[in-house]
Amino acid sequence: MTPEPMKILFLAAEAAPLVKVGGLGDVAGSLPPALRQLPPEVTGGRPLDVRVVIPFHGEVQQRLPAPEWVTNLLVERASGAVQARVFKVNAGGQVYYLISGPPIDQPLPVYSPDDRVNGEKYIFFSLAALELARQLTWQPDILHAHDWHTAIAVYRLCQNRLVDPFFQNTRSLLTIHNLPYLGGDATEILAEYGIPPTQNRSLPAWARSFPLPLGLLAADKISAVSPSYAREILTPEFGCGLQDFLATRQQDIHGILNGIDTAAWDPATDPGIPRPYSIDTLDLRRANKTALQEELGLPVSDDPLLVFIGRMDNQKGVDLAIEGLRKALELPWQAVFLGTGSALLESAARSMESEHPDRFRAVIRFDAALSRRLYAGGDMLLMPSRYEPCGLAQMIAMRYGCVPVARATGGLIDSIRDSRPGSPGTGFLFSDTSGGGLEAALNRAFQAYQNADAWQAIQKNGMEQDFSWTRSAIEYAKIYHQMSEDAS
Repeated sequence: MTPEPMKILFLAAEAAPLVKVGGLGDVAGSLPPALRQLPPEVTGGRPLDVRVVIPFHGEVQQRLPAPEWVTNLLVERASGAVQARVFKVNAGGQVYYLISGPPIDQPLPVYSPDDRVNGEKYIFFSLAALELARQLTWQPDILHAHDWHTAIAVYRLCQNRLVDPFFQNTRSLLTIHNLPYLGGDATEILAEYGIPPTQNRSLPAWARSFPLPLGLLAADKISAVSPSYAREILTPEFGCGLQDFLATRQQDIHGILNGIDTAAWDPATDPGIPRPYSIDTLDLRRANKTALQEELGLPVSDDPLLVFIGRMDNQKGVDLAIEGLRKALELPWQAVFLGTGSALLESAARSMESEHPDRFRAVIRFDAALSRRLYAGGDMLLMPSRYEPCGLAQMIAMRYGCVPVARATGGLIDSIRDSRPGSPGTGFLFSDTSGGGLEAALNRAFQAYQNADAWQAIQKNGMEQDFSWTRSAIEYAKIYHQMSEDAS
């Protein structure tokens, strides 16, 4: 007799390949398939039936003009019920439900700069997603919600299951991808949708009508996207004013390192790089560096080629990277920075290029294709983040033999093993939030780079790491199984 599947209602604001703005899109696009493919011995004998639900954003509607209609439903509101329409699409074998409705249908970006617009959009979505499960008569064992955008679903579930038999055995997991994004004060919007703010004194008074704190209060379990970040959010430096509250929930907080799609990120089969290679043919990699230098108009040289790939953002430490390179001008290096973001940081990168045109390139745009060539041709990845809940770039870089030079924070600690003389790791870590800290790490990296055998040992160590989503999915399945047992 086939065991009853464990039903997982998986809510997120974005999910690749349908829509991707940041790392959350990668998680919501890659984790559900990995969960479904887990063998019975790691799921407590029950296969996982994972249903992903995201908003039917305007930009997704433009790309998917005719998805399959599933149902219409009503979301109650003080001024009158609001209709939501639900559609379904299959992408890569995974079924996605897409929820539309007046707060979602506007031709706006996935994340609006207006807190009020964002708040109504995602609160409406969260409530509609719960009602969708009821409409489908599909009782979830687990509600797995992600970040503030879906946290109100967790909060409402906690209220509903006290009085609603449909949800009485549903348990919730809320994953924190980036704690500083709390969702803003949603007092008025919550009142419109009949959701009272909490009076629970374990939350700071200011946080009692913010979506993410409400979800964290109500969730049965909480996860952060790396073990180190799970510890960091308990401290004043990273806790965003919630550290004392989170300390009361410490036993329910789990740190699970994100993964990457190892099939999509494979230098041996990547059609987007000039010369594919593997850990066994690492010498072929040099052709990618030469091609990159020629493409960007840099001198073809054996000097270390440093790359930065990501948002031009204070969190990412772009200013620290530029300061560190200025301090290391006497060392031989070339550098390429790819990304967009802060106008001030973009300008700093352009200034660096104008001052050092033979050594530095600032590519101020989003360019996924170029990022692949940078991973495949760069010698070192700069990642001096002030904080980094998980980070994916360092995992991709290691898979491509591009050695990360990164700050020791969050998921960077958990995914990079620091290299020391005579003890090759997978990268180079530093602690100081200063250009001097990065300069010292670069000095160590450059010294290792001079020894071809030692450098190749570091590259191969990184390429051998298992950053597959299977590893992460197993850890999530353990939490699901534990919560399901607790509910029975």
